[in-house]
Amino acid sequence: DKMRRTHVQEQEAGGITQQIGATFFPISTIRDQTKDLYRFLNQTMAAKIPGLLIIDTPGHESFANLRARGSNLCDIAILVIDIMHGIEPQTIESIRLLKAKRTPFIVALNKIDRVNNWNSTKNLSFRLSLQNQPPEAKSDFNTRVAHVIAQLGAEAELNTQLYYKNKDFRKYVSIVPTSASTGEGISDLMMLLIQLTQKYQGKKIGVKDHLECSVLDVKKSESLGNTLDVVLVNGELREGDSIVLCGLYGPIQTTVKVLMTPKPLRESRVHNDFVVHKHVKASAGIRIAAPGLEDAVAGTSLLVVDPSNETAVNEARSIVQSELTSILERVKPKTTGVFVHASTLGSLEAILHFFNTSDIPVAFAGIGPIGKNQMLQASTMFEQKPYNSYPERRVILAFDVKVSEEAKEMAEQAKIPVFTADIIYHLQERFKNHVDSIKKTLREEAESKIVFPVVLNILPDFVFRKKSPIVLGVKVVEGSLKVGTPLLALKTLESQVFIGKVVGLEVDKKERNEAHIGEEVCIRIEQHAKEHQVLYGRQFDHKNQLVSRVSSQSIEALVENYKETLSEGDYALINKLRRVLRIRTSYT
Repeated sequence: DKMRRTHVQEQEAGGITQQIGATFFPISTIRDQTKDLYRFLNQTMAAKIPGLLIIDTPGHESFANLRARGSNLCDIAILVIDIMHGIEPQTIESIRLLKAKRTPFIVALNKIDRVNNWNSTKNLSFRLSLQNQPPEAKSDFNTRVAHVIAQLGAEAELNTQLYYKNKDFRKYVSIVPTSASTGEGISDLMMLLIQLTQKYQGKKIGVKDHLECSVLDVKKSESLGNTLDVVLVNGELREGDSIVLCGLYGPIQTTVKVLMTPKPLRESRVHNDFVVHKHVKASAGIRIAAPGLEDAVAGTSLLVVDPSNETAVNEARSIVQSELTSILERVKPKTTGVFVHASTLGSLEAILHFFNTSDIPVAFAGIGPIGKNQMLQASTMFEQKPYNSYPERRVILAFDVKVSEEAKEMAEQAKIPVFTADIIYHLQERFKNHVDSIKKTLREEAESKIVFPVVLNILPDFVFRKKSPIVLGVKVVEGSLKVGTPLLALKTLESQVFIGKVVGLEVDKKERNEAHIGEEVCIRIEQHAKEHQVLYGRQFDHKNQLVSRVSSQSIEALVENYKETLSEGDYALINKLRRVLRIRTSYT
């Protein structure tokens, strides 16, 4: 935004880049923005390239897949790091992607205007701005830079250095201090991009004849209908070209009707005046109008074919569709999972990656808006019997897509929650809150059935009352003792005596709700008036261990509602009591 002098980020949800966009910077603009820096260095710009096409990729860690697509397209990357916070998980993930694809990059160390006592000058070169800083600002800046360099070395195994101190650009990654707020350091960034690409990537950045083109987004225009935003990395696109690209329901083959590019320094994602062309050569961000694009999938390849060559057309159709197939293979339609829809293939990848790492199955994944048909599909899926055991998964998650009013009404009638969000991690948080709420409700409903396993030894010197309510001291040998636990006295392996329910528990004369292994507590046990009265010293005494009276129903309710918090010791005790009390359950 600061390089373009625009405000696209203000339109992004949460200020985070949600899709991949492209902007062309002509060399005349770069020359104008760097002239003061070159004058300071007593140099002149020796530009051989026509400009820079910059692709803006999402920064949040959930967007690893979208960032991977972006880094596939580029010759050199700019990795943005906040000087105030240092490296974050998405920083490490971005470095991993760049290393894996052997993509050269420079670090923009952003927000230098927030350094203590920093005096900002709008759009000034960093080298000039640094000279104007007071000693305390320089000291704080140097400390923070040293911290980031150390972090990158320790956590990313990366050798870095401030760009103007870098003596070996092949061994050290350059750091350019910047401020996206004041524009300081932007000219340094542009200068370094031009110098490094021309010096070290002369052959790589040369335009090649073979076509390399990726679909960034699918948009609907009032005048043109459905259009594509693409990045043309190599080759050429012409009006009238026969193109093949990935579609939701199979490969799409169509003909280019209109080719447009945004005016220089304008984002392809943002509605602007476009320039119409008969043909466009790489590299460029292009908007394509053509029939039959309504089901096109963003984040996939676009190929040009000779429509008369049937073999080449079939091969192209197979290539483009394989990208979608490889993503949807992660979805397991026979599982009891959630229903997911996203705006692009890249964002769908990101959501599927999150659910995969969270062990949450996805039963259906789609791309595009949610309407009546999608809601019918979801409600039919959720009516299946297995969902009775997983009510928290009976939910629709929609990222950056519209849900029609009809679909909302259907969801409300079917009591199917629909969570929508423009930011993936907000969708993640809403789903997590939903799961927590469902589990809390189920636990509350199951409380009357649940009995926690426990084994107690009676302390013979602390028997205060021998008949109901029986009051005596016990030591917790295994498990946890909770108020409300029904207790059995073990007579032999063949017989037990029910002695009542724990209605009170005290430690040092203070009321407690539970006690744990090793604790000695005083408990009060009550028996129902209609039950046969059991007396301490007659039907049981300190020689008999006390255990909770569990049943198949209570064990299954406990495991179902507390499986995430039960320890290995808890499971071992459950199995021990099952054997002693000869209980059969579906739980194994």
